[in-house]
Amino acid sequence: MNLTIENILLIGSLLLLLSILAGKTSYKFGVPTLLLFLTIGMLAGSDGIGGILFDDPKLAQFIGIVSLNFILFSGGLDTNWTAVKPILKEGIVLSTLGVFLTAVSLGTFVWFITDFTIYESLLLGSIVSSTDAAAVFSILRAKSLALKTNLRPTLELESGSNDPMAYVLTIAFLTLVINQDQSFFSIIPLFLQQMIFGGIAGITFGFTSKFIINKIKLDFEGLYPVLVIALMFITFSATTFIGGNGFLAIYICAVYLGNQDLIHKKTILKMFDGLAWLMQIVLFLTLGLLVFPSQIIPYMGIGILISVFLILVARPVGVLISLLFFKMKFRRRMYISWVGLRGAVPIVFATYPLLAGIDKANMIFNIVFFISVTSILIQGTTLSIVAKWLNVGLPETQKKLTGTDLLMEEHPKAEMREISITKECFALDKKIVELGFPKNAIIAMIKRDNSYIIPNGLTKIQVYDTLIILADKPQIFDEVYKTLQITKKQEEII
Repeated sequence: MNLTIENILLIGSLLLLLSILAGKTSYKFGVPTLLLFLTIGMLAGSDGIGGILFDDPKLAQFIGIVSLNFILFSGGLDTNWTAVKPILKEGIVLSTLGVFLTAVSLGTFVWFITDFTIYESLLLGSIVSSTDAAAVFSILRAKSLALKTNLRPTLELESGSNDPMAYVLTIAFLTLVINQDQSFFSIIPLFLQQMIFGGIAGITFGFTSKFIINKIKLDFEGLYPVLVIALMFITFSATTFIGGNGFLAIYICAVYLGNQDLIHKKTILKMFDGLAWLMQIVLFLTLGLLVFPSQIIPYMGIGILISVFLILVARPVGVLISLLFFKMKFRRRMYISWVGLRGAVPIVFATYPLLAGIDKANMIFNIVFFISVTSILIQGTTLSIVAKWLNVGLPETQKKLTGTDLLMEEHPKAEMREISITKECFALDKKIVELGFPKNAIIAMIKRDNSYIIPNGLTKIQVYDTLIILADKPQIFDEVYKTLQITKKQEEII
């Protein structure tokens, strides 16, 4: 079936609905949701029962880049800096040196067992060298895994920040494949430029975006997520334009914004959480449509060998050497090694050789697709089991909620209090966004002149206001008092 203007919306919406319904029940059978999305795309493709002909790597790459923008930005917004800060060094080393070591060790193995040149082998290793943010974020959160110490933030930081390194390596080795006369050392300036420019741009656009979001006065609350989407794409495209790594820039920008007080932050987080899921579904459906299962079958044997080596050797080597100088129990290192999920990102990166037209591009794409599927199927279905084996899991009651979990909690908070604002109060004449309010507490309503108003970040606190504050536990109010610089005598417990 050919995609036309008349049927594309109907087919797209039916595939989307089918993916959501399949995802709802998939975990009852231990199958990762993302694999279901991919399978539905394959079944709908030209080799499947749907018969949809889709063979456009350029369009698939465009959809992949747009989707990754939303997925990485949403993951960055949900990253708790307080949780990430203690393991920042480990995360950075894993997302740089760990990715490089994985790419080199896997590339060397591919060179030995295939007729690939060394640069073609390293290109394949680079494409699958990073863990997939979409796979890690969705599987960890869907399975509600509670992990000891700082394992969870380490895994999420690594998966959110290591795609830029894999992207740079992919582009660098693709350049060497195309231009055989260049030396390996010629890619070092490209690497430094991408990472340095990307980091600086991410921080710069983070500060700028916060200023714009909090200072601009939009008439409708629903426009704020739209504003953030515009800022996200500006960050990515502008960084790419100046030669930096756009993926790194939007992730850094999002991490900064996610840990700041923003106007209508709850609305922004909810919107991006939904958009991230939509982009994951669209991305996996698109890649499922792009692949031809009949073309993968001839490469299954070599694909299994490479996938097993990646899971059991290349990834552990990269992790263990990267964490060599950090104090960490061996079983924690092994669990990080196991959560080396490959998903949509390697498949998106595999479209670059296709568009470049190199000789073994089609073979590389099919092997990468097979590796991603086996990784999600094998590692994605066993995260809970391996966590139990390695004794790195926590009882569900001890699970630490992320910032989005707490902010989006729909049922009532455990505690509600009223705090009166006097002429001497620190908060007087200040906007709510300027207060630096605790993240686990919200000003739900303000009683003013015998009427109630629902505030937003731009609402100014006035004298004799009564703030109705909700918090998830009583201890949070100690932070509220410190923020408002008042004593408990000035508040009345409801």
